[in-house]
Amino acid sequence: MTAARTVDVAALVAQAREGRPRAVARLISLVEGASPLLREVMAALAPHTGHAYVVGITGAPGVGKSTSTSALVTAYRRAGRRVGVLAVDPSSPFSGGALLGDRIRMGEHASDPGVYIRSMATRGHLGGLAWAAPQAVRVLDAAGCDVILVETVGVGQSEVEIAAQADTTVVLLAPGMGDGVQAAKAGILEVGDVFVVNKADRDGADATVRELNHMLGLGETRAPGDWRPTVVRAVAARGEGVDDVVAALDKHRAWLDEHGELAARRHRRAAREVETIAVTTLRERIADLRGDRRLTALADRILAGTLDPYAAADELVTGVVAGEG
Repeated sequence: MTAARTVDVAALVAQAREGRPRAVARLISLVEGASPLLREVMAALAPHTGHAYVVGITGAPGVGKSTSTSALVTAYRRAGRRVGVLAVDPSSPFSGGALLGDRIRMGEHASDPGVYIRSMATRGHLGGLAWAAPQAVRVLDAAGCDVILVETVGVGQSEVEIAAQADTTVVLLAPGMGDGVQAAKAGILEVGDVFVVNKADRDGADATVRELNHMLGLGETRAPGDWRPTVVRAVAARGEGVDDVVAALDKHRAWLDEHGELAARRHRRAAREVETIAVTTLRERIADLRGDRRLTALADRILAGTLDPYAAADELVTGVVAGEG
């Protein structure tokens, strides 16, 4: 508690706005650690957010997400844009920290002051994203990043959560990995805005592209003017096709702006964030009641048959919201 109070949040935010990496790192650490100062941090950041373009990058393990992310960073830096990367890694079962360390794999950008890379642990959170990712995105946004790349773990069907956190979702696939079937199972076809067939120099790349285009056309109910996902080939390890990926992202960004969808997506994202924070707060307050006489009394009434569980839950929530819990 004493350490938290020694943090000058206003000064830290001001330093982050100047692009100082240590200040950005400290703010994200406060977010990840659910610091008591988190509310103050978010309040200080709020006036400086809403400018960055957030790109989610997802796909099954082995398709080259980190290599593709690094190649995109290179392309955006060449265009003079400041880039932030949140690489969401699996958690260590011992420390809770990130295991894979994408900062090591993207070492070529480590000395570039226009790039900030942060690995975040999922800490058991389903969906391939750390629970603190939305707040970390706010930190990078306020720190002046023009583009924020959020690379997810790649764990299967729950990967679709990235679509709720990004302006544009990029789905990576690779030939010979059965990605077409996996994409259909995971519902990724519904969430991808841009599909990239990476490692396109391998046998089967043409077939993967054809299969993707075929599946995207099946049962298509898009109205005139709706976005039709783009399929792009790339060999990220050699930088081939990366400019085509950036062009597809720019095209989708323009479409989002033109149709008012960018504002709509961000509005939905903000609403979900508020809901998540509210539900988490309520859950924590209810958890504090475990062993409390009021919760015990409700359980006794349920067992006695004088109260049903739904009525008991309503009574508990009412009490918590009213501040009685």
